[in-house]
Amino acid sequence: MENTFDWFVGTWTSTQRRLRTALTGCDEWYEFPGVTRCWSVLGGAGNVDEVTFPTQGFSGVTLRLHDPARDEWSLYWASSRSGLSLPPVVGRFGPDGRGVFTAEETYEGTPIVVRFLWSDITATTARWEQAFSVDGGDTWETNWTADFTRTG
Repeated sequence: MENTFDWFVGTWTSTQRRLRTALTGCDEWYEFPGVTRCWSVLGGAGNVDEVTFPTQGFSGVTLRLHDPARDEWSLYWASSRSGLSLPPVVGRFGPDGRGVFTAEETYEGTPIVVRFLWSDITATTARWEQAFSVDGGDTWETNWTADFTRTG
């Protein structure tokens, strides 16, 4: 797979699953729907998606920008609840078609590495996962997943 997010342009529904609380040993998940619209910007050097979570009372936006010199993407996330999340997660798609994007952040006072993982990408489906690591990436706790289905 080439290092691109062109496949995500369009409209999608998704089943979102989140842990009730991250980094506490919690194993209770809850599920809710998402609706995403994604469009290309900057002649394909980036894209934007807006996601709404109708049962959760918030929405979010992702801006993805490609750096051709490094062949890396920077993904910026903002939500109507918490504003812009910095720094962006940065990475690329590997030869296996999976996209791995990471950043060092702080979560509720704890230094973490956050990872976004895109996988199982087809013309009509995709999977996204967010995970946190408190040990520099040796172990991961997945705390949010989304299974996407193309609607347009």
